[in-house]
Amino acid sequence: MSEHPRPLLLDVDTGVDDAVAITLASRLERHKLVALTTVAGNVPIEYSTDSTLRVVDWLGLDVPVYRGMSRPLVAPLATAREHHGYTGLGSWTPPEAHSRIERATAPEAIVQTVRANEGNIALAFVGPLTNLAVALALEPRLPEMVSKLVIMGGAFFSRGNMTDLAEFNIYVDPEAAALVARAGFDALWVGLDATRQTQLTADDWKALADADEPAEVLVREVMRRSFEEVGRSGFPLHDPLAVALVEEPEIATTRRGAVRVSLEHGSRGETRVGAVAVPDVEHGVADQVNVQRFFRLFGKVCPRLTKD
Repeated sequence: MSEHPRPLLLDVDTGVDDAVAITLASRLERHKLVALTTVAGNVPIEYSTDSTLRVVDWLGLDVPVYRGMSRPLVAPLATAREHHGYTGLGSWTPPEAHSRIERATAPEAIVQTVRANEGNIALAFVGPLTNLAVALALEPRLPEMVSKLVIMGGAFFSRGNMTDLAEFNIYVDPEAAALVARAGFDALWVGLDATRQTQLTADDWKALADADEPAEVLVREVMRRSFEEVGRSGFPLHDPLAVALVEEPEIATTRRGAVRVSLEHGSRGETRVGAVAVPDVEHGVADQVNVQRFFRLFGKVCPRLTKD
């Protein structure tokens, strides 16, 4: 680890790729994972929080976990259990966690952690943006207090995965996403356009068959349902890519522009990037991924999956 790593807060709705993202975030050199906040998304808040605690204990991490919002700002919660299993960890049930949830709520913890590390903290949000929207209501100055914000969400140049237009995280709480897009952050949005380029294949998964190191075991077991039961040929590493771009932004090229989130009935959750005009804020949107470079970094989690 570098001498003075930058603190990193990671917000998760722990499903399969969130668990892998937590693992990667704990092994970065330029950043130190200092807090995990949970939100309802892939699974309800009780399950995303419990699964996060189990992952923390499985990996032997000393990172506080804060429970966040149990539902989107406006709409009922839509989950993705068909992709992530009932608890969020596929068919895997790691041991019951001994770690406990912190007293503060996730939005409170976001504000407190940013204030304690003002100007030097990186944030990565890989679930619906509900917690960040509420944190902005508590502390509107957040955009000027953080050094970096990376968001896994959106389908800017390609088809969505909830509707033809909308990606899951944005679709679940588009009101929160729209608030964040207008709040003043210069964020990097990592949409399906980028994450679909980072496929962990069935052959990659089989290469972990004899793994015994906790991180590789975690990747193998959370992916087991997808490859054995569902019969998928590949699993995009959506959330790990967002974490990787916190550490090495050069892994992906970006397009610059104003990010707009649709709240209209027919296009709810659609994300687009376009020209900046007052009062728009300019953001970055990940485009082309250097897949080999990504997997070199991912080698911190699964050394045998480095793709040179």
